[in-house]
Amino acid sequence: MAWRKETRRQVLAAAHQLASEAGWDNVSLAAVAERANVSRPSVYKAFGNRAGLGQALVLQETQQLLHGVAEQLGGPDAGLAASLERAMVFVLTEAERNPLVKAVVAAARHGSDSLLPYLTARPDPVFDAAQELLQAWFGVHYPHASAEQLELAADVTVRMTISHLILPAWEPTLGAQKLSRIVVAVITELEISGN
Repeated sequence: MAWRKETRRQVLAAAHQLASEAGWDNVSLAAVAERANVSRPSVYKAFGNRAGLGQALVLQETQQLLHGVAEQLGGPDAGLAASLERAMVFVLTEAERNPLVKAVVAAARHGSDSLLPYLTARPDPVFDAAQELLQAWFGVHYPHASAEQLELAADVTVRMTISHLILPAWEPTLGAQKLSRIVVAVITELEISGN
């Protein structure tokens, strides 16, 4: 069991390095196995195929990113707009700092990279995990909002943030400022109108 866990960790680390260096489209399982210093059959056994490895890699990165988002959002006493803005700044700057996310986003801007669907498509564990985190957080700040309103606010937040990652209109701080204002206006209007 410990050997499998270590092999999985090594393979994910190697895949992360290679995808960061050359983009996921240029990563082969043979190269990953060589970089991880394991056999190709070990990679297949741990992940099934290249798509399985890609999904595991994106899920690992997403968990780390969402942990950071949760820290930026803070607890129930944190102000909604300021917390949301901090979380968005974190995501947008992390996309520039994290070599793998940066490689995926850069490739997506040029119309390639097969890791992108794991970040943007529904139903998908990445999208759903981000939406669930935000939906619960919005629920603390808007206790009278319906589940449907909270889901819509979370959905809008995730989609706008991903869209801005891929096609940014502003630098991260200004983008986060504008996006967070839009989200707060949307959820406030939803709660007032009851829609």
